[in-house]
Amino acid sequence: MDLEAQRLATAHSAVRLEYLTLVVAVGEALVALISGILAGSVALVAFGADSVIETISGFVVLGQLLTLAQNRSAKRWNEHRSHRFLAVLFYTLALYVVVSAGWSILGRHHPHENVLGIAVSIFSAVAMPLLAWSKRTTAHRLSEHGLASLSRLLLADAAETALCSLLAVSTLIGVSLAWRHWWWADAVASLAVVYFALREGREAWECEA
Repeated sequence: MDLEAQRLATAHSAVRLEYLTLVVAVGEALVALISGILAGSVALVAFGADSVIETISGFVVLGQLLTLAQNRSAKRWNEHRSHRFLAVLFYTLALYVVVSAGWSILGRHHPHENVLGIAVSIFSAVAMPLLAWSKRTTAHRLSEHGLASLSRLLLADAAETALCSLLAVSTLIGVSLAWRHWWWADAVASLAVVYFALREGREAWECEA
């Protein structure tokens, strides 16, 4: 296989990884939101809402990957507007979680038992690190083939995927402790989303296409 064929194959691998991430993120968001609403879990609803935003972000990244993989120039103004939109979503999520967690703690809200929520958290805690590792490996291969821009984009997306796994762990801890009658743990665990939402919001707002 010549160098150009290797470059093309690696770029296509990056695109396939992004498609796989979107499938996982959509399923994760649906299950977390439904189970969180049914169980009255602030942590699961926050995790699901974050997954929705990550899905939107994933479509933005996929569009850029497809553009760069085809050696076409991305529209800088559209990328800039997309990142600003994502920043607003992240900030809105942070505000929602703070208000919901505060309301839950003040009202001593007890979430219901939630096997489905625990299952999706465990799945995400296992699947997302594997996806992040695959993206980093592919990104390094892209760099070796001279696709530096594509490599940087995939490395950044790998970091986002790894953060998702951390949120899954914090959600799992909160939901599990709430199941064992530590009712406040669910709301406290949801606050982990606030930190990451503010961080991702700031980076998206300051991002230059």
